[in-house]
Amino acid sequence: MVGGLENIGKVPELRNRILFTLAMLAVYRLGVFVSTPGIDVASLQQMFDTSDGTLFGLINMFSGGSLENFSIFTLGIMPYISVSIIMQFLTPAIPALDALKKEGPSGQRIITRYTRQGTIALALFQGFLIAKGLEQQGLVIPEARGYQFYVSTMITLTAGTAFIMWLGEQITERGIGNGMSIIIFAGIIARMPQVLFSTIALSREGQISWFAMLFLMLFCVATVYAIVFVERSYRKIPVQYPRRMVAKNQMAPPQYLPLKVNMAGVIPPIFASAFLVLPATIGGFVQHPMVQDAMSYLQPGGTLYTSIFVVLIIVFCFYYTAVIYDPKEVADNLKKHGAFIPTVRPGKQTADYLYGVLNRLTVWGSIYISLVCVVPQLVYFNVGTQSFAYVFGGTAILIVVGVTLDTASQIESHVVARNYEAFMSKSSKQRGGQGSLRQMRTRVLKR
Repeated sequence: MVGGLENIGKVPELRNRILFTLAMLAVYRLGVFVSTPGIDVASLQQMFDTSDGTLFGLINMFSGGSLENFSIFTLGIMPYISVSIIMQFLTPAIPALDALKKEGPSGQRIITRYTRQGTIALALFQGFLIAKGLEQQGLVIPEARGYQFYVSTMITLTAGTAFIMWLGEQITERGIGNGMSIIIFAGIIARMPQVLFSTIALSREGQISWFAMLFLMLFCVATVYAIVFVERSYRKIPVQYPRRMVAKNQMAPPQYLPLKVNMAGVIPPIFASAFLVLPATIGGFVQHPMVQDAMSYLQPGGTLYTSIFVVLIIVFCFYYTAVIYDPKEVADNLKKHGAFIPTVRPGKQTADYLYGVLNRLTVWGSIYISLVCVVPQLVYFNVGTQSFAYVFGGTAILIVVGVTLDTASQIESHVVARNYEAFMSKSSKQRGGQGSLRQMRTRVLKR
């Protein structure tokens, strides 16, 4: 892969896509520091100095530090993800949405439009609750209080979410990688140097021992290695095609159907975090005793939070894997091309066999994601570095490594496709030149 990445500059389209992605991320990071009007930012940042161990720290991590500045991008991409989760669960349950999904690209565009509209509605609702909560906590400039502040905050935060949603779609279409994942990736990466330097400063002050600091670094490296190892692991299912000759007296090499151990990628932890962040955003600004008591049990590192988080990861692993991979469709395609899995009959038996393999892989994949997202965070919490636990925790590292590997694979695909097109163009020219020589030779002989 590294050899392919060295040729990025030689592919103009790929170079333009990467530059476009970097430009969009620069715009996103610039908006993180544009504060919403009417907020006492200094008082808000003082509050966040003591909120690393709460769900606000998790929200702040996914928003790339937008929440502590209360920028126009405070809500981030989480409303869009939350509505996407709801739409994916409602699609099989509502016949009209299921019919739209089966229509193909045209129906998917309508579902996407519904998702965008739901995102705007949810962002307006969250913006109102946040504005009301900030006013109750005295974090609003006195001159800006009142319904005018509510309306301006709702419009500003909703516009920021809509703009981020547009940025993500532009990156997906005209850039490189999945736009939504890239934006979350950029928010996490941007906070890593700051948290790392602050942790080193704590070790110099004696609040954290050098042994604990060394342990944190080694454990983080081991976590990255484990994630890369599993993410690059596949289950190869042998597929046999009719006897084909690729050259004289040479049979075609054996074919395999690769199935990743982690088919769902980084989506399950993102969805699970968004599911927990949504009530936290609402409950964090509602000063009601019952709500506050319920929120006290949902702090990261707690037993209830960890249990719900693991259950949500497992559920989303199975659900998202079923959405992106259809064994029946794969079995039909194999049968259509005359291919089959040895010792398995084509058709329904092949689909059942793939279902069984996929379910076993998803079980191990969900266990792997749960361990990666929970164990490092618990270790970092016990060491006493709560901010380190968020930014270098399992969820953040899994997202960073997963998005990096996915983006690198897409870059490599562009390079390989470019080289293949250049090779085919050169071969066609050579064949054209040989044909022209043969035609000239024939004309000379005829004369």
